Amino acid sequence: MYIIGINAFHPDSSACIIKDGILLHAVEEERFTRIKHWSGFPINSIKFCLSEAKIKLSDVKFIAFNRDSKANFYRKIIYFLKYKPEIKLLLQRFAFRKKIINISNILKNEFSNDKFNGKIINIEHHLAHLSSAFNPSPFQNACVLSVDGFGDFASTAWGFAKNGKISVDKKIFFPHSLGIFYESLTQFLGFSNYGDEYKVMGLAPYGKPIYLEKLKQILILKKDGTFELNLDYFTFHKKKQDYNWENGEVKNAYLLSDKITNLLGIPRKKSEAITDFHKDLASSVQTLYEKALFNLLNKIFKKYKNKNLCIAGGCGMNSVANGKITENTPFENIHIHPASGDAGGAIGAAYYVWNNILGNKREFILKHSSWGSSFSNEDVKKEIENHKELFFDNNCEIIFSKDKDITKIVAKKISEGKVIGWFQGKMEWGSRALGNRSIIADPRNPNMKELLNIKIKKRESFRPFAPSILREQVKNWFEKNDDVQFMMKVFKIKKEKTKLIPAVTHVDGTGRLQTVDSEQNYRYYNLISEFYNLTNIPMILNTSFNENEPIIRTPKEAIDCFLRTKMDILAIENYIIERK
Repeated sequence: MYIIGINAFHPDSSACIIKDGILLHAVEEERFTRIKHWSGFPINSIKFCLSEAKIKLSDVKFIAFNRDSKANFYRKIIYFLKYKPEIKLLLQRFAFRKKIINISNILKNEFSNDKFNGKIINIEHHLAHLSSAFNPSPFQNACVLSVDGFGDFASTAWGFAKNGKISVDKKIFFPHSLGIFYESLTQFLGFSNYGDEYKVMGLAPYGKPIYLEKLKQILILKKDGTFELNLDYFTFHKKKQDYNWENGEVKNAYLLSDKITNLLGIPRKKSEAITDFHKDLASSVQTLYEKALFNLLNKIFKKYKNKNLCIAGGCGMNSVANGKITENTPFENIHIHPASGDAGGAIGAAYYVWNNILGNKREFILKHSSWGSSFSNEDVKKEIENHKELFFDNNCEIIFSKDKDITKIVAKKISEGKVIGWFQGKMEWGSRALGNRSIIADPRNPNMKELLNIKIKKRESFRPFAPSILREQVKNWFEKNDDVQFMMKVFKIKKEKTKLIPAVTHVDGTGRLQTVDSEQNYRYYNLISEFYNLTNIPMILNTSFNENEPIIRTPKEAIDCFLRTKMDILAIENYIIERK
């Protein structure tokens, strides 16, 4: 039985396909359209999944969609009666709902010669999130939590999952949202693009949480573990929002009301310098977010007394808070889906159908993130031929290396200070580059952050780069010996080690680690091992292979990025291309 899961008409549009409960492929639409957080219908992703599975749409039994416009209907009625939003907002939401229910027509148009004979099943947004976190997890039972902006009129849902059955205990409904709290203050700090919250996370350690009491006037924490927004500081819940998700490009509306200036002053413009005030405010936002998260988690644990926890939703991307959960709650074992945001809802919806609706046993565990596009050496060779003149103009040397030699060659180049574009195997699922579509470098170089920003990334100087470390070496370098293969937690680096790896040590002595083992990613593990043999450092610096764009997918995109930046070497499958 084939099931396709989709996230559509929402940022981070995506699709996956499972066969008899086993995940075959998963990919985000932005990797095809080249527009970050693309939010339309994931037609390219669906066609990719079908092509790779070597089946037709007519072979698919179910399409699981991580939205259900009928969910929480009575809550919507209560909200409209209580807050009386303007008619333009109601019309806007009705138009969006109309688009969501037209999936059948889209499929007919896109697959005119291949009729879909199965059934489309709508899965409530947070059920899909909870399913994405738990159903492919290693736990037989666990507490489950989904936290994000909004989906199907709710922002948060939690409960308990056992043997594939997920029971939701409670929800927090529109207009109250921890995700909206963080996003709105992200906008206030001048980071206006959709998904910029990670910039606040990176800026926070440079400041102190001295505005915590002021922010508590915006986000109110309750004794029962829940929270509320002080809606006087917001407009999104009553007025039509000036957002744009058409043609896939996400542009969100400004969420705060003018009253925010009385509390915090004038919002920062994107072009303005970042001051100590902005650093302290970022620190305060992160601190209050963590307090709200831990407040809720402690109440969840008190009810279920289970030390396993699965987290999903956009707020699951807050790796700084994730790394502190075991210190601030009784939970001991934390699993976070690598695409914890809305893209992951595609997998969650598919597995909710397979496990919860159809009642099948849980047999699949998500052990790696390599579920996307892959290319052969022959594909790479053809693309190199297409760029032959440009390589000549850039004075590039091209060699073909054997499998056993490529990691040795590249490790040596890293130790010599070279910046490497590393393109290997199947593209990663989720927003992190985990050793298949990565830019890698020497973590020992104190100037490497600046070099990467000058040569390639062109991003804010306060944002950290991550270490990829051999799994067996974590205990020797980090204060916590945890397996973090999806780069979803930030931990303290041992104080005596920080001076050895300045390029991956953040200002507060932490690192967003990625643990690597040979089963999960054999070639990447061997590369780090070779670097360890040369330097006695069991890790390398890892950042995503892109330049202010979605992570690259194809050999052409890799070569184009290499040529337009100042990257030193491109290691693309068994080919090594080096500027001389």
